[in-house]
Amino acid sequence: MTSSEGVDDDKRSTLRRFAALGATAPVASLSETASADTGESDARDAISGYLSTTPGAHFSKIRDDLQLGTGETQHHLRQLEERGAIERYRDGDYKRFVPAGRFDEFEKRALGYLRRDTPRGMLIELLLSSDSTAGDLADALEVSAPTVSKYAGELEGAGLLSREDGYAVERPETVLVLVVRHADSFGDRARRLARNADQFVAYNG
Repeated sequence: MTSSEGVDDDKRSTLRRFAALGATAPVASLSETASADTGESDARDAISGYLSTTPGAHFSKIRDDLQLGTGETQHHLRQLEERGAIERYRDGDYKRFVPAGRFDEFEKRALGYLRRDTPRGMLIELLLSSDSTAGDLADALEVSAPTVSKYAGELEGAGLLSREDGYAVERPETVLVLVVRHADSFGDRARRLARNADQFVAYNG
């Protein structure tokens, strides 16, 4: 169903839901200079709100989740970046985006890997049980041992994992905070960790 202005109602609802979050961010002032079409400010505020809850999202995910066109997404991301509201960084083949000034380089790398299913699962399992072996991780995630080994090498190269004596998450407190703070955007495993985070932190303290 479409509205009288020709804008898909489902898309408008999605944009306004995230725009409610983005309206409290510094980028909200962009509404004053946006065109008369409220869709302009809605889209920018929606992207800002989306990235506040889903930092490290790549271009295609932002576009698809917010139901925007490719050119539309490029335009608004460029506007937000030029005004210092968001920043982009390269993560392999991906261009990822985060709110400006909120994350250091380690956190950006961590967010990139937390946005990938198997590396995220490995990091969460290791946070829950620091003595997990490669076999334990493969069983828990229902993947092959070579898959675990492959991603363990990538995580080590990114500075997120040590393999000196088994597997150990680097800066585990930082990774835990990222997972818990943005658990809703990381799926069920992260949400389960977040629900028990108080017990987990107390246990490891």
